[in-house]
Amino acid sequence: MDKKVAFYTLGCKLNYSESSAIGRLFSQAGYSIVSFTEQPDVFVINTCSVTENADKKCKKIVKEALKISPQAYVVIVGCYAQLKPTEIAEIPGVDMVLGAAEKFQIVDHITDLTKQPKTLVYNQPVSEANQFVASYSFGDRTRTFLKVQDGCDYSCTFCTIPLARGNSRSDNIENIVEQAKQIAASGVREIVLTGVNIGDFGIQERKRINKFVELVKALDEVDGIDRIRISSIEPNLLTDEIIEYVAVSKKFVPHFHIPLQSGSDKILSLMRRRYKRALYADRVAKIKQLMPNCCIGVDVIVGFPGETREDFVDTYNFLNELNISYLHVFTYSERDNTLAKEMAGSVPGSTRAERSKMLHILSDKKRRAFYETQLDKNEEVLFEGDIKDGFMHGFTRNYVKVKAKYDPVLVNEVRNVKLTAIAPDGDVEITESEEILVH
Repeated sequence: MDKKVAFYTLGCKLNYSESSAIGRLFSQAGYSIVSFTEQPDVFVINTCSVTENADKKCKKIVKEALKISPQAYVVIVGCYAQLKPTEIAEIPGVDMVLGAAEKFQIVDHITDLTKQPKTLVYNQPVSEANQFVASYSFGDRTRTFLKVQDGCDYSCTFCTIPLARGNSRSDNIENIVEQAKQIAASGVREIVLTGVNIGDFGIQERKRINKFVELVKALDEVDGIDRIRISSIEPNLLTDEIIEYVAVSKKFVPHFHIPLQSGSDKILSLMRRRYKRALYADRVAKIKQLMPNCCIGVDVIVGFPGETREDFVDTYNFLNELNISYLHVFTYSERDNTLAKEMAGSVPGSTRAERSKMLHILSDKKRRAFYETQLDKNEEVLFEGDIKDGFMHGFTRNYVKVKAKYDPVLVNEVRNVKLTAIAPDGDVEITESEEILVH
């Protein structure tokens, strides 16, 4: 009888693409990939280290996994596994921990599913994780996350990702284009480009071979894909050339997610970010000049060490005046082996929570204001297969979330719709035209 493996993935889009790649390795080895609740022989938990909460989730998932399948073999991979292998090895029920350089050799490491008295740990220094391993997510017919870059050469004082994933490195353009063609052949309509620092795309064996804009231009020529979305790009790497190309692109959509982290130049300096807020404002202005309907998302951290009330108000006012569409708000949490953890001026937890709440409210306000500018427009919507309370959802090219009564015919279809009203839950209601743009 075939052995069964189940995955649970925490964290970013990059982790999801890598879980799918690891899943394909198991399939090639004769395993059946099943859902978490189908009593698998092996559980693979792909972890994140960005927030403290993600660490705690790992422990809870192991506990729940062993309730479902008490004799299952439990393997932990991902950023947390690279950073704190000894800590994970002490979690009851964990059989194996694989670091960043070992996770793609997982099938070779699992030669026997017999539980050992001691957790097996394979974890080389992150400097050994210097190979680029191609990955893309699979299973969501509508959208695929395609990994184009890994690692980071930046040294932001709050971030553990360079410690967990190593130096910046990329695939070559030819390989990525070939993967995009494979994805198109599978019936997927949208690709989301993902990585740790995708604007830094083009480094191979520590040498810069290409620029990100060259990849953008090459992918724009791939047949069979309707949309390509850039997941997140640093403001200092979002060049005029990239913005100008996306503005006239056939496939790249008018949607950028650009990390800001703080609207205070003082805090940006403490974070060792590679720009000031004036550059950020310039990038937003350039995008809106060429693509007035472009959706712009922003990452921001509250409660960073040294952030005074004045610094936070500075950030709040900057964001309030900026022509952006939504925020992803992160409450700062101390991480081992980061410079920020040792900085003076720790912000009380209650203050962090209060500032986070204020920015969440601002985000809701920004999203609604953006949606209101889109009402009465005719847009193409790619519908997804989810069902909630009898409704399904989809997204316009510029990332307006719309809802429609569930219809199985609409799943993975692009339809021309009119954006008519904002529903009480914040999604946009639509009127469907009779024209089906893509069959």
